[in-house]
Amino acid sequence: MLATFRRLQDWAERRLPALTRYKRPESLPIVLHRRRVYIVPTGFGAAFTVLLLVMLLGSLNYANNAALLLTCLLGAASVASMLIAFRSLHGLRLNAVRQGHAIAGEPLTFQLVFQGGDHAHPSMHAQIGDQLALFAASAGETLVSLDLPTTERGWHPLPRMKLWSNWPLGMFHAWSWIHPDHAVLIWPRPETGGPPPVLPGDDEQRHRLHQGEDIVALRDYRPGDPMRHIAWKSSARHHNLLVKDFEQPESQEEWRLDWRQLSQLATEARIARLARWLSEAEAVGRPSSLWVPGEEIGLGHGRSHYVRCMNALAQLP
Repeated sequence: MLATFRRLQDWAERRLPALTRYKRPESLPIVLHRRRVYIVPTGFGAAFTVLLLVMLLGSLNYANNAALLLTCLLGAASVASMLIAFRSLHGLRLNAVRQGHAIAGEPLTFQLVFQGGDHAHPSMHAQIGDQLALFAASAGETLVSLDLPTTERGWHPLPRMKLWSNWPLGMFHAWSWIHPDHAVLIWPRPETGGPPPVLPGDDEQRHRLHQGEDIVALRDYRPGDPMRHIAWKSSARHHNLLVKDFEQPESQEEWRLDWRQLSQLATEARIARLARWLSEAEAVGRPSSLWVPGEEIGLGHGRSHYVRCMNALAQLP
């Protein structure tokens, strides 16, 4: 029964332009109004309708007023449920799409920001392919998370999504299509292994040292120590001058990653190697810079720097 219904629905969508009018990408916000909400009886609803017809014929044939009243009440309830199913979608508003970050081959999680408007929208379903998310939208913002499968790096448009509901009695299936004009950026997949980056020589100052601010200990004065480091108060209690010994942080290598240094590799291999170097630098907090065609990102570290560099690699042609 379900497979037959889906084949019939697919045929109708190909034949009737009104059913496909709102499947093309459209800018945000997207509001579901009465012209884009469709509703049909479910299998249970069709069987219930047949049952009501049998009850109606039986009550008229036997002139049973009580049975006729029950039939009318059940019919009125089914008609009311059709209106409620329509209202569960009518007025729903998609305000924004928020995306996360993902490497090619991993699912990308993005969020749909819905707003209910002047009434609540209970028991709603958002569907992409076989993936389904259940939510209820109120007058405020409601976030719905979905996963998008990815295969390649770069910009990928969001697919069309189906919003539907069988609420409240499951006798009617109301649905609508939304296709936001929005694309998500997928990061390249780093290579699994390879050589470390080629670092410049010591004459180019590949290490950056700085004087620490925390005092580790006091030691005896040695010729050449700065006068401002002498601990005068502590020296007054000793026979020798004492000097403040400050903490010296370890040196950090600066990884200056350059697209031009990997000319022997193919384009995708270059991108994969640079992505691996960036991931390794991010894992240990190592400062890094990146040069790619059309963009140069200066020395930096941290999550925001890593995101900027990976975005630059993902957008390469």
